[in-house]
Amino acid sequence: MLFNSYIFLFAFLPLCLAGFAVLTSRGHGRVALLWLLAMSLIFYGWWNLVYLLLLLSSVVANFVIGGALSRATRSGTPSPQILFVGLTFNLGLIIWFKYLGFFVGIFDAVSGSIIGFIDVALPLAISFFTFQQIAYLVDCHRGQAGETDFFKYALFVTFFPQLIAGPIVHHSEVMQQYERAFGQKLKSINVIIGLTLIAAGLFKKVVLADHLALYASPVFADAEAGGVLSFARAWSGTLAYTLQIYFDFSGYSDMAVGLARLFGVKLPINFFSPYRATSIIDFWRRWHITLSRFLRDYLYLPLGGNRKGPTRRHMNLMVTMLLGGLWHGAGWTFIVWGGLHGFYLVINHGWRRFCAGRGWTGTSIGMRCVGWSITFIAVSIAWVFFRADTFDGALVVLTGLSGVNDIWPLLGLTEMAMLDEQPIAGRAWRWIAVGMVVAVILPNIYQLMRAYAPALNIPGTPASRWYRWRPTMPWAIGAGVLALIAFLMLTQVSEFLYFRF
Repeated sequence: MLFNSYIFLFAFLPLCLAGFAVLTSRGHGRVALLWLLAMSLIFYGWWNLVYLLLLLSSVVANFVIGGALSRATRSGTPSPQILFVGLTFNLGLIIWFKYLGFFVGIFDAVSGSIIGFIDVALPLAISFFTFQQIAYLVDCHRGQAGETDFFKYALFVTFFPQLIAGPIVHHSEVMQQYERAFGQKLKSINVIIGLTLIAAGLFKKVVLADHLALYASPVFADAEAGGVLSFARAWSGTLAYTLQIYFDFSGYSDMAVGLARLFGVKLPINFFSPYRATSIIDFWRRWHITLSRFLRDYLYLPLGGNRKGPTRRHMNLMVTMLLGGLWHGAGWTFIVWGGLHGFYLVINHGWRRFCAGRGWTGTSIGMRCVGWSITFIAVSIAWVFFRADTFDGALVVLTGLSGVNDIWPLLGLTEMAMLDEQPIAGRAWRWIAVGMVVAVILPNIYQLMRAYAPALNIPGTPASRWYRWRPTMPWAIGAGVLALIAFLMLTQVSEFLYFRF
């Protein structure tokens, strides 16, 4: 069920919230928990009941394994063997459904055999609920988590605001919040904050992301068809997608945080204006924050992190980012995207070490502007591989970005006809300009609302006093206007991009 669908917004959510409010107001906290769990399962099963069985099987297996790990750790004899079984189970699940066809294809290509593989539909959210449970098992092994109530654990995994595309949460972050939420009545301030975040996220998705997609998709479609892209058209498509994926996933994450807050639960922040980053290191502290945290804590640091010298650090960065790219999808374009970001991080760390050795701080306005420009261009170029279906399509776009297609005809080196000889439609660049202003210049929703702590782990300081959010009528009207515009433009429901991962 999509957050940006009428069935969710006007039927499922009001019913879910009303039932929760009635039960908690009458002191039936346990029943409220079961109600929310049941509604979360309906939310997931709405797509395909068969994969609801897969989700429940995963929940049961991990609950049992997590309990065994917790008991072993409490007894003073942690069991890496049990942890290995748990990791094998989860990774085996995701490999079977998401990567087996990809790996069989590689084997066929290398060996010349024709094993073949029957593609199966990718279970919705498998990457997210699998990683969340892997983190839980590792935390149980470390003595940092443990759950003896199956229904509470099941809700921890399946809670519908964050089930499909995150944020990826830790057990310790939310379980006490669930206890408090079930033990008290629905609070008006939580509902106000939640509805504001939902309105902002819905506006990002329906108005910004979906409109930017109208200018990104045709460019990449033409590239896949073997067309020739002009410099301007290639950049318009690339920048449109750069902003589309940000507003799409950021909008989803805002709605997830807002939906959880309706029930009195704070989820961790997942985005904090990543396109303001002045370095790739800074970018990954702002983009998909909970995935970055997972990769750091459960992959990069166990590999050795930066504790074994710069060479090993760079290797660990590359491995982490390559696997991070593969997590997004079973395809070489995703691996290249991850590898590019790994390469960027290696260069960034090397540059910082070079500057530190010479006492350069790089804090001047000029250096920050240069850093922002390089970072934004590098991120945008990497998105080409992320968006393209094939390497050939990506190379067509990159060729257009280089300007070669505009220069060659002038030099008489080619007689290739340009696919698009007409001037770029002004609407595309206007939407890109609007998107850049919102993503780079305006304060983000968490800066505006920071004084009311809408989410966990919000960095930085509150926004300036004169435009700081408050639960007042002017701000309510503003949120209502955003929601109304989104509702009016919700003529064709489109899935969120990260539903594919």
